[in-house]
Amino acid sequence: MREKIVQTAGREQLGEFAPLFAHLNDDVLFGEVWNEEVMDTKTKCIITVVSLMASGITDSSLVYHLQNARKNGVTKEEIAAIITHAAMYVGWPKGWAVFRLAKEVWNEEVPPLTEKDRFQNEIFFPIGDPNPFGEFFVGQSYLAPLSGDPLPVYNVTFEPGCRNNWHIHHAESGGGQMLICVGGRGYYQEWGKEAQEMTPGSVIMIPAGVKHWHGAAPDSWFSHLAVEIPGTQASNEWLEPVEKAVYEAF
Repeated sequence: MREKIVQTAGREQLGEFAPLFAHLNDDVLFGEVWNEEVMDTKTKCIITVVSLMASGITDSSLVYHLQNARKNGVTKEEIAAIITHAAMYVGWPKGWAVFRLAKEVWNEEVPPLTEKDRFQNEIFFPIGDPNPFGEFFVGQSYLAPLSGDPLPVYNVTFEPGCRNNWHIHHAESGGGQMLICVGGRGYYQEWGKEAQEMTPGSVIMIPAGVKHWHGAAPDSWFSHLAVEIPGTQASNEWLEPVEKAVYEAF
């Protein structure tokens, strides 16, 4: 699943002065048009650059879209060919003007993507910050709150090999948790049962009172949504870590 494109510049710069324009920019242009899935993002970037070039736009908005094109995979060789081809139709001076901007963008030093960055580009939801409950995990995990009461939802991300301790969701009535895998590959296991593999789209319902653990496969990042099912007197009890031999048996 490709990363959702989000734009907030309209509201940040024109929200009070021109709220309708801000809405159209952030919610329609970038919220709907840029996230439409018939064309890939790289193709949209190329079309946008050529459209601005044809209009004679060579200000910061074109720089932004050139940077966006590079971010979405347009190479230096490709942008050179695109600008040259378009210049034949829209005008030689416009080609020169865009080349001056493109040279700066494609000559910038870009740090290589980390494995975390690569995985973030594969999933829809944010990875978030280091998990504040990390003491109950083996390895590094991350937590991103997505919604609060009445139905708290979190995106939990595990680095390869990371898993949480055995734990139990308690409740006098209701309660429990639902897990929805949104990226990578991982495992879920209830006490006394075989582990289940989780891949994107897998859904696990965990009743209150069931001892269990979940985490990433040794060779894969893993993200799941954790949906907290409402219950009375709900609490979570953290228990012992999953034994290495148990984890490595999968």
